Amino acid sequence: MVGPEFLVADEPVSNLDVSARAQILNLLRDLRREMNLSLLFITHDLAAAWSVCDRIVVMYLGKIVEEGTREEVLREPLHPYTQALVSVIHDPKRKKGERLRISGEVPSPLNVPQGCRFHPRCPFAMDVCRRVEPQMIQLKGGRAVACHLYG
Repeated sequence: MVGPEFLVADEPVSNLDVSARAQILNLLRDLRREMNLSLLFITHDLAAAWSVCDRIVVMYLGKIVEEGTREEVLREPLHPYTQALVSVIHDPKRKKGERLRISGEVPSPLNVPQGCRFHPRCPFAMDVCRRVEPQMIQLKGGRAVACHLYG
């Protein structure tokens, strides 16, 4: 395809060695800049998202739980799931034991829990989380979170 305006990249660097991963991320950054290309970068690797994305949307079991600029989401994650994802990114400044651990199994997307989808694994779950699905709360500057901790 010549001159695309939009590119979907689904896990483009998963299972690549470090040098191939860096080459692909550099290529995507260059394509965005040189072609004024919009990119939907789908990944579980927030460190990779940091290197190519302007905005980050975090989903859990098919529902958006947090949205914001890459700096907002990765430097100050609000949703507990996002906090757990960010806490596993290698950071030499992070003290040992500062990782947010989530336990339990991911529920089946065919049998989503009532209330907040993340509550069975959330270390901060409250009674309301088990009963009521949180709505997306719009915060300043286009930032948003779906969590009862911020209601």
